[in-house]
Amino acid sequence: MPARLDHTIMHSTDSTTSARFLTHLLGAPDPEPFGPFVAVPVEGGLTIDYADFIVQPDQIVMQHLAFLVSEEEFDGIYARVRESDLPYWSDPGHQGPQQLNHRSGGRGLYVDDPDGHAIEFLTVSEGPGS
Repeated sequence: MPARLDHTIMHSTDSTTSARFLTHLLGAPDPEPFGPFVAVPVEGGLTIDYADFIVQPDQIVMQHLAFLVSEEEFDGIYARVRESDLPYWSDPGHQGPQQLNHRSGGRGLYVDDPDGHAIEFLTVSEGPGS
């Protein structure tokens, strides 16, 4: 049986701001403090734990989070991205500004969180075994 991811830690300059950014886009409840972290619960018990105490702001290395969402969830996320006047792209290299991608017959977009982490939302999985 393969292992199941329980949590991941995202380095941030302000854990509350970064966690709220993600919950806003997801249309999820406010993030929850969990010890020294600010946790964003997602499906299957996974939490995205934001931490602003592990590394110095100038040592944050960009990470990538990809969320597979339903068409309906994507519509809501896309609306919140546009309502917030956030820049978004059709690919992770910031090509296709203010455009969606339609890879694998689905829809996808990329936004950067307040610390420059790439957040991807897609409706069709593109990973191995898809």
